[in-house]
Formats: sequence, structure tokens, C-alpha cells
Amino acid sequence: MSSYSTPLLDSFKRGDVERDVRMLAARGGLAPRVHEQLALLVLLAADSDAEVAAAADATLRVLPEDALTIFLSRSDVSTEMRSFFAGRGVQAADAAADEGDDQPLLDNGEAVEEVKDEDEKTTLQRIAAMSVAQRVVTAMKGTREERAILIRDPNKLVTGAVLSSPKLTEREVENIARMTTVSEEALRTIGRTRAWMKNYGVVAGLAKNPKTPVALSMNLLARLTGKDLKAIATDRNVPDVVRQAARRKLKVD
Repeated sequence: MSSYSTPLLDSFKRGDVERDVRMLAARGGLAPRVHEQLALLVLLAADSDAEVAAAADATLRVLPEDALTIFLSRSDVSTEMRSFFAGRGVQAADAAADEGDDQPLLDNGEAVEEVKDEDEKTTLQRIAAMSVAQRVVTAMKGTREERAILIRDPNKLVTGAVLSSPKLTEREVENIARMTTVSEEALRTIGRTRAWMKNYGVVAGLAKNPKTPVALSMNLLARLTGKDLKAIATDRNVPDVVRQAARRKLKVD
């Protein structure tokens, strides 16, 4: 439907999302960004589960038409998405829209309140009691502390939601890139995201992380400073092949 991609949306496209989460998205409950929300609704309108498809169709019908037509006039909206809505009788507005507004057109999800002065143990206990759907919503809309916990979740959808969160900062991505307790898939996702890979702190964090897939680490060595190459060359925690490659590069440079 669109070249637009986020880790969360990619999980839905692969078809490995549980029914309750698909239903939540079909009802507009995830509401991450307008582009992502509409891409999810379009995708779920053709879901193999008739109830999920019907829920997505119902949500599409109640989208505010004025806001939708303005969104469809944006230059970053795909021809396929415009065609989909044209088939439902909704055309793009005549004037091109500002692409800076990413607020969802509809938000049927429950707000995640930020709890003040809550210690980590309490946060961990609360998250442990959540369903997958609740963890996904919290990953998208919750606090920095909650994202730091949920990025280590064994469920790929949850970690994808953290990496898709509009609240996620580059500093958080730098921290995640250095974490050895996150999945290889999360580190690969960071490595595939061009905007994040412009940040040297992210690049260095991934290259030094022994959990990073070897192929990714090897590709990043050429971007490192001599200081960081030396650190990798003497770090016995990183894979031996990466350590040796760093040593060879130091000799050449």
C-alpha cells in the first residue's frame, strides 16, 4: 500500500501480530502518527479475520473527512493510499498540506498516564501484569522509563512499538544501541534507520555492542574514530572477527 515504514507497521505487514493487537489498531487505539495510523487501517481493512476487517472499516468511516482530505493532499502520501480512499469517495484537498503535523486523525486508545515518583520495581511489576496489547500501547505512548523496560521485552511487536514511538529521542536510541539486553532484531532495526544512523553516538554504540549482528558491526567500522576502533580492538566481549577487523583497520590507517 505504501513505502512508508516503521518497525511497528512492518510487524503488521509481516502478519505476525496477535489478534487483540490487530483489533486495537483496527479501532484506532494505537494512534501513533497519522501516516502510520492510516496505513494500519488500510492494511487491516483487508485482514483475514472478518471482525478485525469490519472494525477497521468502521474506523475508516468515522475519520474526520476534512482532516483526511487535507492529509491526502500531502506530497508524502502514496498514490496507492490516495487511490484507496478515492475508492471510498474521499479525494485529496486541492491545496497541498503542511507535512509537519503528524497527529493521528482519531485516537480511541486509553491514555497512558505518567506516574510521578514511582520506583523501577513498581513500574516493572505493573508492566509485567500487562497484556501484549497494553504493552504495545505503553511502548507507543508511555514514559521514557517504561520504554527503557519495554525495549527488552521478548515480544518483537512490543520492541517495535518502542522504536516506532513518536516520543522516542535520539539520546534514548543511543542508549538502546549500547544495551546488551535487547534483541538482535531491535539493533538491526536501529541499523536500518537512516535518520538514527546519522548520529555518531548511535553508530559507535552499535559497533561496540557485542550483541550487534556481526555483519552490521563490520560495516560500521569504517565510520569510527581511531579512539573507538582501539576500544573495539582490545574489547574481548565483541566477536573475535570484529575485534580483528578493527585491528587491521588501525594498521592500515
